[in-house]
Amino acid sequence: MRSVATGLILSRKLADFCHACSRRRVLGRFSSSSSGTVDPRKSYGGGRGEKEVPHLPVLIVGAGPVGLILSILLTKLGVKCSVLEKSVVFSRHPQAHFINNRTMELFRKLDGLAEEIQSLEPPVDLWRRFIYCTSLSGPVLGSVDHMKPQDFDKIVSPISVAHFSQYKLMNLVLQRLEKLGFSVCSPSEIEGSIWDRKILMGHECISIHPTNEGLKVGTSYLKEGKMEEREFHCSILVGSDGARSTVRKLVDIDMKGERNLQRLVSVHFLSKDLGQYLLHERPGMLFFIFNPDAIGVLVAHDLDQGEFVLQIPYYSPQQKIEDFSFKVCEQIILKLVGWKLVDVQVLDIKPWVMHAEVAEKYVSHNNRVILVGDAAHRFPPAGGFGMNTGIQDAHNLAWKISSMLSGIASPSIIRTYEMERRPIAIYNTLLSVENFRAAMSVPAALGLDPAIANSVHRVINSSLCSILPPSLQKFALEGIFSIGRAQLSELILNENNPVGSLRLSRLKKIFDEGKSLQLQFPAEDLGFCYKEGALVAECGEKIWETEASSVRKRDLRPYIPCAKPGCRLPHMLINALKESSAKASFSTLDLISGDKIEFLLIIAPIKESYRLARASTMVAKEFDVPLKVCIIWPKGSSDKNVNSSEKELEPWKNFIDVEEAITPTSKSWWELCQMSSNGVILVRPDDHIAWRTESSSIADDFLELKRVFNLLLGHDKFLL
Repeated sequence: MRSVATGLILSRKLADFCHACSRRRVLGRFSSSSSGTVDPRKSYGGGRGEKEVPHLPVLIVGAGPVGLILSILLTKLGVKCSVLEKSVVFSRHPQAHFINNRTMELFRKLDGLAEEIQSLEPPVDLWRRFIYCTSLSGPVLGSVDHMKPQDFDKIVSPISVAHFSQYKLMNLVLQRLEKLGFSVCSPSEIEGSIWDRKILMGHECISIHPTNEGLKVGTSYLKEGKMEEREFHCSILVGSDGARSTVRKLVDIDMKGERNLQRLVSVHFLSKDLGQYLLHERPGMLFFIFNPDAIGVLVAHDLDQGEFVLQIPYYSPQQKIEDFSFKVCEQIILKLVGWKLVDVQVLDIKPWVMHAEVAEKYVSHNNRVILVGDAAHRFPPAGGFGMNTGIQDAHNLAWKISSMLSGIASPSIIRTYEMERRPIAIYNTLLSVENFRAAMSVPAALGLDPAIANSVHRVINSSLCSILPPSLQKFALEGIFSIGRAQLSELILNENNPVGSLRLSRLKKIFDEGKSLQLQFPAEDLGFCYKEGALVAECGEKIWETEASSVRKRDLRPYIPCAKPGCRLPHMLINALKESSAKASFSTLDLISGDKIEFLLIIAPIKESYRLARASTMVAKEFDVPLKVCIIWPKGSSDKNVNSSEKELEPWKNFIDVEEAITPTSKSWWELCQMSSNGVILVRPDDHIAWRTESSSIADDFLELKRVFNLLLGHDKFLL
């Protein structure tokens, strides 16, 4: 932590500039065309005569899952940071609950977080299905199982997906932060001189001002019934403050995409009786319920504990959130359940609006203001992309911030965060919208086309109907919807009724052909690839052809391992040679440390590759880049054969010899990577491949490796 008491940096001229900025901008909002180039690696001081304010290398705004995971990643990489959170307490509303494969892989490196989630989550057989029914005790219209045998065999990943409520995840994350020295503080508890490793509750960001060498961040908080203000200085400000991000608004970054796809009321409630019934009679994760009295989607967060969230669509302005009182919501729950529960306890009611938008840019103001998570993208919940994409944003960003602040990389590396993550968000936005529309095909098949409902709503909101009193508008809207829901009565929706039979047949076809709402997208989950950024193509080659980025259709493509730059390193079980006789298998992903910045070079034990590895170690030393070399030996290699690595790489000590742990159905490592045994793969600290080549194809190892590290790290001091 640095003090700003010396006041040697901010001059009167700069103070005048900041004052002019504050007059022009509401709440410290400023233009993205700030002149001058500043280096976020430099320290920051305060102006002469100014009140001492804390300085932090990184200040994170928003203590949701993304902001807290980012704080863990940064701290483990040696970066001091703190978190501002405007709420005074953490929410217990379950919210996100599906953790995809890639996110679980990242959690494996956070002190056993993934393993603890697996030990606490419900058994998979209790949540693997989506169930469509007329009530929770009535006829089942269809059921979709979203888990396949390959999801558990650990061939493509060392871990599988999870179903775990967001607030429970937050509790586990906070426990890990506590072990790292973080403390959760109320405004009255943070007086003192130590400002890093704090989660400052009740602090709302109200202004952001650029300075010569950093940012001045203004916050407000309530103390003893009175609003107070406190300033922070930081090198980098990360906005992880959700869909209505204050940081994004203060720096004038717009969102682009589709707005107001649907308005919903989220009802968090408990019912042990309902949980036990579903647990024994029809276990599932999501229940889509359609009957003449009500329509809703029930999320079963924990059947054993009887914890649920009900999502109910509503239409504003005729219907208002005030219409959904605790008593009304309890009545809706009973209509959807189909019998009178006596233990329903409504805990919380929240309105929310479904959007599909991505920020126009992620990085602003000389690489100092950065957006992550929902502050940068807002998806429909279909497919569970929201939290997962945000956590993967944080993983991409953390090593780049650490590399920049430590001097390993230039400040320009922060720009590659936007280059890599924004296209992924755009892709996931389109995919989640398609998945949402697929979900709407089910009510449409039942005669409740959402497009017609929206058209009716638009007519009622039109100028022609706007002259009607609000109460009459509401009566008309609810009356029309009630007539529509009448089509779900058992008199119509049965096999003996020609109309009902046709609709049930259409519904069955949707389920059989996989055209309903899907939970997993293997090709996008593990197979997402960066097209440009901190990546290096082989000389004379493009990393990706243009057509590769145009595939956006919702199809359940399998994940196919790939070793192209930008892809996640393929998973394969390996054994460490020269280790204990037990030789427990581990994943190639475990070769990359989660606790330090370190690149990984993977080679085969052949002469040309050893030669290139030696050149890599020398260039890495010149660039001051930590590098680990891994030599992958074929299955059946003995410890006696691996002595050559020590001799070939001498005096380099940071290397490991491993052996393929091939199963009868798996390929060899280089076959899996679609490369020859002359292959060489350079992996970034975030598990993504930075560069690859064939060792026999390089004319000058040193020149090529200098080119590679120059491009990866944004340096110009070693330009050739």
